[in-house]
Amino acid sequence: MVGSRATASALSPGQRSSIPAAAGIGLRFQHHRVVVDTRPEVPWLEVHTENYMGGGKAVAYLDAIRRDYPLSLHGVGLSLGSAEGIDDTHLERIHVAVQRFEPGLVSEHLAWNVADGNYLADLLPLPMTEEALDLFCRNVDRTQTYLKRRILIENPSSYLQFKHSSIPEWEFLAAVSQRTGCGILCDVNNIYVSACNHGWDATAYLDALPAEAVGEIHLAGHAVRHIDGEKVLRIDDHGSRVAPAVWALYALALERFGAVPTLIEWDTDVPALDVLLDEAAQAQVQLGRVQEGEAHAIAA
Repeated sequence: MVGSRATASALSPGQRSSIPAAAGIGLRFQHHRVVVDTRPEVPWLEVHTENYMGGGKAVAYLDAIRRDYPLSLHGVGLSLGSAEGIDDTHLERIHVAVQRFEPGLVSEHLAWNVADGNYLADLLPLPMTEEALDLFCRNVDRTQTYLKRRILIENPSSYLQFKHSSIPEWEFLAAVSQRTGCGILCDVNNIYVSACNHGWDATAYLDALPAEAVGEIHLAGHAVRHIDGEKVLRIDDHGSRVAPAVWALYALALERFGAVPTLIEWDTDVPALDVLLDEAAQAQVQLGRVQEGEAHAIAA
């Protein structure tokens, strides 16, 4: 069997993460200054790892910000699904960033975006086969061993399916976690988008994920496109408020997984910081209800 829970548990991971079970926001360049100047009441922040691998103003801002807020590093470029393996240089840069910023969580994607040394600026879907599963688990094992910590793997949004895929995505992701001991970053918006695009049952997707492995949840807005006046395609563009149907699915996710650190993502048409904080406040209301229920259950 490829991968090992023992391997992951022997690391010094984020089983005890500094990220609270509360609603944070994705920190974008537009908000560096206002966060430093005003120190908004937000429990934690997440950044894209690749934006903070070098020097310059962005890294200086993050050095200042991390003194006041727990951080999560969310990678978009490691390409864990690449058949040619992981880029050693990129993995080392992630390692340096992890050492520097000391994040509570580190995450990547169930996807690939590098071929023949060329970086493709998108998160591309994998064929869901036993061969791809073995390969992906090898790359996750190598990453966790190199970083000496557990990472989370996020489910992607997708717009096509490979005809020769033999494993449902939710089973594939659960198997990666079981084989490698990695955690799961459950992107509720991505589940909704992919379920609508492919005719999946979004609730069944949630039910298939091992609750104990889910270490973070993502929420974001998505776009709706009409093709040829008939087909509806949903696109995960992180450019608007969370849709009502995604909020409803988030409530089911919290019922299934309990109170989990939750992030509001917004990457295109980035609004004022107050808008992100308002979205996070809505997530916090739902988290609060779950936490109250958990506290009552413990007291009973």
